[in-house]
Amino acid sequence: MESVTTLGDLLAEAEQLFLSNGLYFGHGTTSAWDESVFLVSHAFHLGPDPQSDVLTNEVTEDQAEFFRRLCDRRVRERIPAPYLTSKAWFCGLEFFVDPRVIIPRSPISELVFYQFSPWLMCEPHSLLDMCTGSGCIGIACAYEFDEAVVTISDICREALKVARRNVEAHSLLDRVEIVESDCFSGLNGKKFDLIVCNPPYVDSQEFAAMPAEYRHEPVRAMLSGEDGLEFTRQLLREAIDHLNPQGILVVEVGNSAIALEKEFTDVPFIWPSVGEGDSGVFILSHEVLYENSHFFS
Repeated sequence: MESVTTLGDLLAEAEQLFLSNGLYFGHGTTSAWDESVFLVSHAFHLGPDPQSDVLTNEVTEDQAEFFRRLCDRRVRERIPAPYLTSKAWFCGLEFFVDPRVIIPRSPISELVFYQFSPWLMCEPHSLLDMCTGSGCIGIACAYEFDEAVVTISDICREALKVARRNVEAHSLLDRVEIVESDCFSGLNGKKFDLIVCNPPYVDSQEFAAMPAEYRHEPVRAMLSGEDGLEFTRQLLREAIDHLNPQGILVVEVGNSAIALEKEFTDVPFIWPSVGEGDSGVFILSHEVLYENSHFFS
C-alpha cells in the first residue's frame, strides 16, 4: 500500500528542517512553524490564514516535490520566504515584493490601523509615504483615509517600479501619486497633513551583525551611515517646510532610537508603544518640529 502525504506531514517536515538548520525568522514570521505555514499557503494557494482542517488534505508527489524544493532554497540560500513567493502582507493587504525592495514588516502598520490616533487631530487631505519601497505604507494609508490624496516617494527607480505594480494591483492609480525623490527634493515644495517615513536607519555595526537573510534585501534601503541616522537628520531638517500646521511626522528608526534621543536630548519625541513593546517609531507634530527646528539645522 502506497504511503499518503498530507499537508500536515509537509508542515511538520518543513518545521523540523528549518529548526535543524538554524534559520532566522524576521520577515513576516517569527517561528519555524509560521514560516512553514506561509510557504504551504503559497504552494497550495490556501490564502493568508489557512484553516486547520486542511492539514489532512492529501497532496500529490509533484506537489510535495515543489514544496520541498521551495523549502530547500529557503535553507540553502537563506532567502526570506516573501522573496521566494514574491508575496508579503501588510495591514491585511497583499503586496508583490522582490529584492528591489525591503520586505514589509514595519510596526507603523499598527498606527495605520488606528489611523494614527490620538496624535493625528484631523482627517488628512494629503499624505506622503517617503522611502516607500514596495508602496505598502502609502497604499495601506489610502485604504484608511479614502478621501486623501496620497504621494509615495523613493530615491530608487527600481523600487518605484515595484511600488507602481502594487498601486495598480490595488486599483489606486487615481489617488496615489508615485514620485522619484531624494528626501523632499523631487516633491516641488508640496505640503502634507501627514508624513510617514520608514527610512534607512541601520548603523554599520548592526548591519555587519545581521543574519544572512537580510543580505538579500537592498543595502541602500537599510544602511544609513555609521550611527544609522544620516537620512533621519536630513528628514528632520527639511520636514517643517513640507508639513501643514495641523500635521504630524511619523518616522521609524528602529534600534537607532537610542542614538537619536542621545543626540537630540531636548526634543520631546513621542514614542508610541505598539505590539509587544517599543516600536522604534517616533511622532512629532508641526508645532514641536517648528519649536525645535534650531536643533536640526
